[in-house]
Amino acid sequence: MLDRNDSFREFVAAHQQSLMRTAYLLTGDAHLAEDLLQSVLLKLLGRWPKLSHIDSPEAYARKALLNQHISWRRRRASTELPSSAPPELSYSSENSTVVRLAVRQALMRLSPRQRAVIVLRFYEDRTERETAELLNCSIGTVKSHAHHALARLRDLAPDLAPRFAELNDIQEARR
Repeated sequence: MLDRNDSFREFVAAHQQSLMRTAYLLTGDAHLAEDLLQSVLLKLLGRWPKLSHIDSPEAYARKALLNQHISWRRRRASTELPSSAPPELSYSSENSTVVRLAVRQALMRLSPRQRAVIVLRFYEDRTERETAELLNCSIGTVKSHAHHALARLRDLAPDLAPRFAELNDIQEARR
């Protein structure tokens, strides 16, 4: 028979990679993503006896990641000072590394809620309903955040606007 720690270890082994990917997409930094995931997993371990019996502990973990990330951003925002704008990247080449960096850089300039919506809707391919449930908001709020976030991304990275327009088309087709 599995004890509490064995059950939790199995959960972590099965879901750590996907949770880490979500944490990275939210933070944009591998070290911050590790810290975020570690802090959430520590909280989950303390609640594991109750959580192991729910239908989807992974969904609970994702929601905890989102909430912890938003909480961290609020706390850090009050102590950080803005820096000069990052250097502009050339997107003219189809170098996937440059494009990924440009998209990541633009994502990091969105609000935490907008970034969470974009990550859940377009990187994790969640429905509006699933995204709304994870973020504990209405479907209309998800649609609004997605719309405003895509518009902001087009403004932040005009050379990547066609790629963001594709995401907008995907969002419209899903309605």
